[in-house]
Amino acid sequence: MTILGAGLSGSLLSTLLSQGDYRVQLFEKRSDPRKSELEEGRSINLALSYRGWSALARAGLKERVRSRAIAMWGRMMHDERGNLSFQPYGTDDQAIYSVSRLGLNQLLIDEAEKAGAELFFEHRCEEIYLKQGKAIIHDLNEKESFLTEPDLLIGADGAFSTLRTAMQKTPRYNYSQSFIEHGYKELSIPAKNGEFALEPHALHIWPRGGYMLIALPNADKSFTCTLFLAYEGKESFAQLTSPTAVTHFFEKRFPDALAVMPGITEEFFQNPTSDLVTIKCYPWSRYGKNVLVGDAAHAIVPFYGQGMNAGFEDCRIFMDLLQEHGGDYEQMIYRFQDLRKPDADAVAELALHNFIEMRDLVADREFLERKKVEAELHHRFPDRWIPLYTMVTFTNIRYSEALRIGQQQDRIMRQVMKHYDYASELTDQDYERIVALLDNGE
Repeated sequence: MTILGAGLSGSLLSTLLSQGDYRVQLFEKRSDPRKSELEEGRSINLALSYRGWSALARAGLKERVRSRAIAMWGRMMHDERGNLSFQPYGTDDQAIYSVSRLGLNQLLIDEAEKAGAELFFEHRCEEIYLKQGKAIIHDLNEKESFLTEPDLLIGADGAFSTLRTAMQKTPRYNYSQSFIEHGYKELSIPAKNGEFALEPHALHIWPRGGYMLIALPNADKSFTCTLFLAYEGKESFAQLTSPTAVTHFFEKRFPDALAVMPGITEEFFQNPTSDLVTIKCYPWSRYGKNVLVGDAAHAIVPFYGQGMNAGFEDCRIFMDLLQEHGGDYEQMIYRFQDLRKPDADAVAELALHNFIEMRDLVADREFLERKKVEAELHHRFPDRWIPLYTMVTFTNIRYSEALRIGQQQDRIMRQVMKHYDYASELTDQDYERIVALLDNGE
């Protein structure tokens, strides 16, 4: 197996394949992240959830990663006056976990190497022969190129994949990329007197209707913050052109965050403003000699925290199908893309919708009352009514199935909230009637 890209999905898949006694060569155009720091200022913090943990468990890495992750039990909402409200994600044992992108990538690369994968950093894929499943690799240090001829060529090389670019040049290849009007900028909240400046076991959100700031905890007691803001308009990156403008904007919109961000103006102009893109394509393989996984096949915006988790789920399902089909790689990869494509499209839709929820609805009273009703339904009927967020984040239910059920639940809840202003108004009989509607497919 030749894998292009030593990011999160590529390094995990290399580990799993090597553990399964496959010979793996992993090529990465960047330098080894274990020896040099990755580019700072462009990394949204990672939120590991159930799907990701399932894949890590398969590689025997769950406990090692868990020891360096921080549990976030819910959303901590900050209004413009600095008032806080906490919204738990689920039951007492349900949390998502903040983990360092760089640290996780380094661990996975280490494990791939220990399992027997051959690692080649500063090696760029220059040309691909799709029908033969071959690739020309250029050694950036030795300034020489060579041909790799694997049984299967795997593109785990991110949103702007070299393998997918080659596929796009073939007839009748479906490809789309869609940028939202918002960009993102990474900022930080340092430790305060050696401790966390905010509650560490929560994902902090400052929703402002149309844009937002979020913060996730780090092991060094700091927080990685991300500002999601439109590129153009009245309140946008285009307006924040000076330290004074940035300070005034945060004083007005995020005063409690500003109070714990002493280096904000330096970071704001030092760190880049980056794009948010959704990429869809099909097929994920051409001629049965190659296949795309992770962001190369389905890059999504980060608002459901599922980009990495979806990529890791690709790896787990890839290994399941490989075991099922044995050496018939062609049938395996066609089955893989047929199975995963509907789920990739579903999670892309979910991620875009969750941006609206996070920036607009989480501070809305009717939305919060609706969440109370759904939480009570799940408490009373845990196997018959599972909230959409729970299905996506705390189960391995297919994304496409979660989206279908979630849309059905949404139709029911819209009708419920037309008749009731507060969750406390519902009776035991009302809850029975609501869940019966879902059971009946109405």
